[in-house]
Amino acid sequence: MKKHLFTLTTSALLSYAMTVQADSAVNVQILSATIKDQKIDNATVILQKNGEQSVTAHTNAQGQAVINSNIGDDSGALLIVKKENFSDLVVKCPCAGMTYAISPVMRNLDGMRVVLNWGENPNDLDSHVVYPNNHVYFEHMKGTDAMLDVDDTSSFGPETITIERKHDGERYIYAVHNYSDRSNPNSNVLSASQAKVFVYVGQTLIKTYYVPQNQAGNLWVVFAVTEAGDIQDFNTIKGVTSEKRLQTEEFQGVANNTSVATVDYSADAKAKAKDLNTKGEQAYHAKNYDEAIRNYKAAIELDGSYGQAYSNLGLAFQKANNVSEALWANRKAIALASGPTAATVRAGTHFNNGRIYEDAKQWDDALREYQYAKTEKSNPVYDKAIARVKKQGAK
Repeated sequence: MKKHLFTLTTSALLSYAMTVQADSAVNVQILSATIKDQKIDNATVILQKNGEQSVTAHTNAQGQAVINSNIGDDSGALLIVKKENFSDLVVKCPCAGMTYAISPVMRNLDGMRVVLNWGENPNDLDSHVVYPNNHVYFEHMKGTDAMLDVDDTSSFGPETITIERKHDGERYIYAVHNYSDRSNPNSNVLSASQAKVFVYVGQTLIKTYYVPQNQAGNLWVVFAVTEAGDIQDFNTIKGVTSEKRLQTEEFQGVANNTSVATVDYSADAKAKAKDLNTKGEQAYHAKNYDEAIRNYKAAIELDGSYGQAYSNLGLAFQKANNVSEALWANRKAIALASGPTAATVRAGTHFNNGRIYEDAKQWDDALREYQYAKTEKSNPVYDKAIARVKKQGAK
């Protein structure tokens, strides 16, 4: 039986919120994603909305912040949280009364952190990651190069799983189980939970998932990281019948029968994405890499099938020294490559990944990427790179 460890976090936050008299106030609490119940003080919390002047507040010693603003707490507003040595958090509102967790910057190239937050109900949502010979969740908190850092059982979260090193050739599946309704596969509480999943690579929030609305089921199959390292979206709610806990076999069976989400991007969205990609290229050539990254990411938000924008994003991340993020973007570019130039794109992108690993003196990883490049297309540059890292001891 899973123990329910109730804390004062929720009641303290609600009590604090009740002291705020302004009807337009947005009150939030900011915690660490990796240390249970650790409050984050002096974090900058920004509420912004197109056409409105953004408003800023700072968290107190209890991690609490109140933003007094006329900006509506609705889907048109964004909450942004910034703190030195933590990745920026950006989340769609409504936000009032919520607790959010921010992620310390990750330093390892192949790491990933997945943070789950939700609302007051249900009490207990659980994060699960399954990959070959491993199932990381509350009863098995440590797997091969992965760990459940924080397990929360009293609403809001966070539940955090950190993958220290994603292994090439292995598939990882992440899902959220409504433990509170584990015996009710037709419950709609998970769908109404305001659950959000934040995926971090390096120092960047690279993906955000919002639980599907108005659906029955107690298991949210969120995403997979493929054998090659790109992220596949599922974002699907299912019903599972286990009354005790979600077993690895049941989890794997459900995940294997869940289809990758397909999205039909409109012609208008694709046209806007193309314009943003062009703006990104202009910023890149002007060596304004932060602006280039913003434009490429905005293009991808509009058209998630835009392989060229991912490829450009990888180059911009690399120039900005966000090399973990560059690897992620490059892998997605490889997965999306199509048409007569696909082999050339894949070869060149694998080569770029090899250079990142070589610079980090990860010789075996560099060799693997250079060999992938050569498999796609012959090039003397790839042969020289292979010989070079072998000389360094790559096997």
